[in-house]
Amino acid sequence: MHSLLFSLILLFAALPAQNKGPVQTAHRRSPYVGAIAIDVQSGRVLREDNSNKECYPASCTKLMTLRLTLKAIKEGKLDLEDRVYASRVAIQEKPSSLGLKEGESISVKSALGAIMVKSANDAAVMLAEKVAGSKAAFIEMMNEEARALGMTSTKYVTPNGYPPGASKRGYDVSTAADLAKLGLAILKEQPEALEYTSIITLNIPEIKARDGRLLDMQNHNNFLWKKQWRMKEVDGLKTGYHDAGGSSIVLTGSRQGKRALVVVVGSASAVERDTAAGRLMSDALGALVW
Repeated sequence: MHSLLFSLILLFAALPAQNKGPVQTAHRRSPYVGAIAIDVQSGRVLREDNSNKECYPASCTKLMTLRLTLKAIKEGKLDLEDRVYASRVAIQEKPSSLGLKEGESISVKSALGAIMVKSANDAAVMLAEKVAGSKAAFIEMMNEEARALGMTSTKYVTPNGYPPGASKRGYDVSTAADLAKLGLAILKEQPEALEYTSIITLNIPEIKARDGRLLDMQNHNNFLWKKQWRMKEVDGLKTGYHDAGGSSIVLTGSRQGKRALVVVVGSASAVERDTAAGRLMSDALGALVW
């Protein structure tokens, strides 16, 4: 009897744990924390669901880094061919990254592609230091711009959205509605941003694979190229993910001259995020060209 009981205990101990589904938290839920769809031309909200609920935008934070860099270029303070350097601060950023060594450099143009396609955290810091002189000064600029855009529920603490880890600095915080305000400003005032957000595969001359060939960097936006998700109308903008904040996306696409912007934040999985965002984008574009 004792032998049989012992055998059963061993058997159940060896069984794999049951899949309890995606983690649910205040900032990561099924199907999402918040969502919104907007007509870009008029700014009219086509649909929204908990769009003012707090989220952790993760790498969608890099959209503000893109905006401020493009503003600096337009103001003549920066040129696309200027070099940005991997500082001691930048190389400490964890992946996703370009993995540059201290002192190595790439062009501003390549760095913009890297933050939109590769979602490179080190490249975001390199741009921040180039534009503002320091990472801290750039974060101040980010929050000033957020206030100017009416993003009242947004607070930036990084130029890339990376989570705090063991540090006590806290998370970048936003909402679907606030990210939509940022997306609208970029699309209306900086349409050149789409040149970077629509790239499917990026090569940077200075970044090579171990065999010496140029390294192919694939865009994280599945709607641009993955067979299951691809929508020919989509040309941006940015995805984001980390464990605490889940999966988010700021998505844009156009049909017959009409453009829609969709934001889905805090999905418990990338599949849930893309399912919701794809449905919202399809419905929005359908309504705009009706």
